[in-house]
Amino acid sequence: MDVRIPWWLYKLQIFSGHRPPRNWLLLCVVSVFVLVALLSSSSSGPFNTQTTSVTREVYTNYRRLKEHTASDYIELKSFSSGNNDLKGFRFCGKEREDYVPCYNVSANVLAGYKDGEEFDRHCEVLQDQPYCLVRPPRDYKTPLSWPVGRDVIWNANVKISKDQFLSSGSMTKRLMLLEENQISFHSDDELIFDGVKDHSRQVAEMIGLGSDAEFWQAGVRTVLDIGCGFGSFGAHLLSLKLMAVCMAAYELTGSQVQLSLERGLPAIIGNFISRKLPFPSLSYDMIHCAQCGVSWDQKDGMFLIEVNRILKPGGYFVLHGTSISTEKGRLIEELKHKICWTLIGRQEETFVWQKTIDPQCYLSSTQGVIPVCREEQEDTHSYYQPLASCVAVTASERWVPVQNKSSDSHITPAELEIHGKYRVQQDEFYEDFESSKSALRNYWSLLTPLIFSDHPKRPGDEDPLPPYNMIRNVMDMNARFGGLNSAFLEAGKSAWVMNVVPFKARNTIPLILDQGFIGVLHDWCEPFPTYPRTYDMLHANGLLSHLISEGCSITNLLLEMDRILRPEGWVVLSDKLGPIEDARVITTQIRWEARVIDLENDSDQRLLVCQKPFVRK
Repeated sequence: MDVRIPWWLYKLQIFSGHRPPRNWLLLCVVSVFVLVALLSSSSSGPFNTQTTSVTREVYTNYRRLKEHTASDYIELKSFSSGNNDLKGFRFCGKEREDYVPCYNVSANVLAGYKDGEEFDRHCEVLQDQPYCLVRPPRDYKTPLSWPVGRDVIWNANVKISKDQFLSSGSMTKRLMLLEENQISFHSDDELIFDGVKDHSRQVAEMIGLGSDAEFWQAGVRTVLDIGCGFGSFGAHLLSLKLMAVCMAAYELTGSQVQLSLERGLPAIIGNFISRKLPFPSLSYDMIHCAQCGVSWDQKDGMFLIEVNRILKPGGYFVLHGTSISTEKGRLIEELKHKICWTLIGRQEETFVWQKTIDPQCYLSSTQGVIPVCREEQEDTHSYYQPLASCVAVTASERWVPVQNKSSDSHITPAELEIHGKYRVQQDEFYEDFESSKSALRNYWSLLTPLIFSDHPKRPGDEDPLPPYNMIRNVMDMNARFGGLNSAFLEAGKSAWVMNVVPFKARNTIPLILDQGFIGVLHDWCEPFPTYPRTYDMLHANGLLSHLISEGCSITNLLLEMDRILRPEGWVVLSDKLGPIEDARVITTQIRWEARVIDLENDSDQRLLVCQKPFVRK
């Protein structure tokens, strides 16, 4: 354990030393700059509706500069006060208990968005937000450990009232049982019609399998469940060792994403409105929509073209619902020839289409009808870009049918050779895996003493019996090749990992997805599309240095991490000494229990291990 004098104490000594005029002059200069920025932002609107596309980019860069300057000013002011006890950030009001940034319909309308785009994610119009900590609801309780927590959650932990539950219709009541302070889910009993198992078995039979237990052998390992309800279908698929991800639109109350994550099931906010999803092409083996609410017949089939983009060759699109009209079915049937799909099964209200395994199909059957995307339109810059009307990725080296996958859960050297064309070397890949295994063992040994010694008690509780905490929802914020995910699997931990690749970092997301893991692109200068208190552990290796190089605020990042981290959740940051010490100063203001660990290998690398306390205000 490193017990040296903290770096910020040296900084305090500088500000309380013998040269106050120079330091106060610096403080004044920064103050003037912040004041000018604030006055300029209030005197003119961020957008001109006639030049929206240009001013949005300008506004985004300006917003980042202003936020970074403001956070520097707050840190500098804290140092200049001469107090050893830095003042912590205040708590947000009750109205922000379930706050998700970037989804503000009124602000989006004022910015000129319309025709449904106002309901989309628009961080570029994110208004100035106060530096405050999102607090849990008054009756919030630590989730039950997995797997009990999959089927029973605390009612106060999610934003759904008894009145909303009673008015939600018979389908929801069949899926959930609302008790005095708990919600129980029937993961293995009810879905939409005959049951989760029956529906899964029906889909398996429609694609030519004997049972849903054969999904894995048929190459189906990753499933995107659009409009997942409350995650019951995904929970069943996880029991079959498939990775199912719930994706649903942002909802103020009764959110499908919030409920799924509370149950320890993978989920992310996303929708089909105007922008591409944050996944690269060829991401999923199956895409499932059961009463998902997407109007597939709108925008001349662009939503189906987006499904085709992220669906792997030979993959399946499953559509179920009583609301599928004859007109919608006819549109899909007409479009399927243009995007090279084959209807392989229909039973009552369930349809299954299969994507072609022949890339030449797009060149022969769609030329002049739906154009093939140019290479620069395909993958690299698909992060929340406008929906495309062209068919993507026909000549990709990753064009491998799902049926040709190895039955081994590990990526093979032959598959890795494909990614070698993306500058991924075998030695580098396997070194990342081995170092992640070692790191995970070290993390557990570091967390355990904190669990059984000086961690803060829950308010009003006695000393908890070990092990009181659950690490189920894990996010690797700078995932590289997915090594931490592999390490969790090999260690047999009952956790899943959301692998996040920073948007402007090395694009390794295809390699992560081809291993059967979950992965998304994300710009960490912006908030992450999830609800508060949805992750048990956040891990980031080198993210702080990357963020500094992008000119973004570490303060904003750590406040965002606090928002999405559950009370009593863990943070493990690995980086160079300078960024780690900067982060430690901010964790003091956020009220985290934080310790800097010297790795003792004569390097400049440090670990910052933190735990978020259970605090009600």
